[in-house]
Amino acid sequence: MDNNIQQDVNVLIKRRYEELEELKAKGFEPFAYSFDVDSDSEDIKNNFQEEPKRNVKIAGRIMALRRMGKASFTHLQDQKGRIQVYLRKDDIGEAYDAFKLLDIGDIIGVEGFVFKTKTGEISVHVTSMTLLAKSLRPMPIAKEAVDENGNKIIYDQFADKELRYRQRYVDLIVNPEIKDVFLKRSRIITTIRSFLDAGGYLEVETPILQPLYGGAAARPFITHHNTLDTDLYLRIADELYLKRLIVGGFNGVYEISKDFRNEGMDRTHNPEFTMMEIYVSYKDYNWMMSFVESMIHKVCTEVFGTLEFEFEGQKIIFNTPWQRVSMIDAIKEKTGVDVLTAGANELKAVAKKFGADVEGLESKGKLIDEIFSAAVQPDLIQPTFVIDYPLELSPLAKKHRTKEGVVERFEGYVAGREICNAFSELNDPIDQKSRFEGQVKAREEGDDEAHQIDEDFIRALEYGMPPTAGLGVGIDRLVMLLTNQSSIRDVLFFPQMKPEIKK
Repeated sequence: MDNNIQQDVNVLIKRRYEELEELKAKGFEPFAYSFDVDSDSEDIKNNFQEEPKRNVKIAGRIMALRRMGKASFTHLQDQKGRIQVYLRKDDIGEAYDAFKLLDIGDIIGVEGFVFKTKTGEISVHVTSMTLLAKSLRPMPIAKEAVDENGNKIIYDQFADKELRYRQRYVDLIVNPEIKDVFLKRSRIITTIRSFLDAGGYLEVETPILQPLYGGAAARPFITHHNTLDTDLYLRIADELYLKRLIVGGFNGVYEISKDFRNEGMDRTHNPEFTMMEIYVSYKDYNWMMSFVESMIHKVCTEVFGTLEFEFEGQKIIFNTPWQRVSMIDAIKEKTGVDVLTAGANELKAVAKKFGADVEGLESKGKLIDEIFSAAVQPDLIQPTFVIDYPLELSPLAKKHRTKEGVVERFEGYVAGREICNAFSELNDPIDQKSRFEGQVKAREEGDDEAHQIDEDFIRALEYGMPPTAGLGVGIDRLVMLLTNQSSIRDVLFFPQMKPEIKK
């Protein structure tokens, strides 16, 4: 922050602390215990009537002040919006002395009756006022001006993205329109949960702290349990525990949870993120594709009332059925190469041709994944299921029942971004152990995202797991897509940030 600006802020903070002491000296409590709210700004505006006069109790933050001697107007902001309130010393007595010491950002509660001003603005005529919280730090309130040509100019906006993410509490106050994204996020999750509950699937909870991590190709966060004197991992996925419950006899289980992956941060990745995973016995990945179509259709229509969306200037239509394309065929169409028969050197050359970074990559599976990401994924704009992945990429999926070298897996892509991943789940314990051993070899060769061997999970499979379809949906990415937000940080209240540098 510029030194001059910081000095101005410090002066304003000093003045607010002085006002705090003056309020205390006058006998006013600056931080109240409660206030009996019975209305909000939206309700008052939507249900206004001239007679009979409606008495209301509302509370909110002062966002504008206009003092006129013994009377004042102010705008209060609550969760639903803003409303004007009118205060007179003759009506509220000594409380007006406290009001004269208030600033933008202070929180007050008022009781009064609803009326309409001469200019037609629905307002509250205050008959009593209570100070609820004195704000000791000035709000970065945007100001408006009109230039000589009649153009509106907005300045002093709280617009710096990094500062907004770091101080989300301020962002929500001064940029209240962003609340809509988070309200929709909540409704999306609620709708998914109600869809799953209506299908008879059981919501469960599985361990966050795990002695072994698995269910995805990712590096974990490591912590230490002092009493047991052992390292534990924050889960990277819920998969292996949920499948244990399928072994235990549940026909369908799901979890909406936080997962953690020790990876880089960019527009679509945050180390802490929200996943929905579901496993349904006696089903396969073909059934799961129809299931995903139905679930997303439900979210679109119930939360947004439409199947048409705009994302980064592109029109997305969630009509069903979604397009289905083979990963192998899609790559061959773009590159002319059959990645199942090509050698590592040929795959590296293809990857480099499409701009992929293959430095240090030797695994065929990893190279194929890089080629797909560079050559195919950006063009998957409309909802598409990419199916039948190479065996090397999917150590937890069943081998395809008719095609060699691939597994029964799909990922859902929209606007060039992955939003879900699903398998016909591998339930053969012998095959599973062999796949895990292959992952151990990959780890020894330098792949730090390869799976560990989970002997207890193999033991569970040895008791017998029925045919099962599994699905994981990235909630954050789905919310980004449906609310037209280009960064995952815009759909997380408190995204991970670099440590703040104190100046």
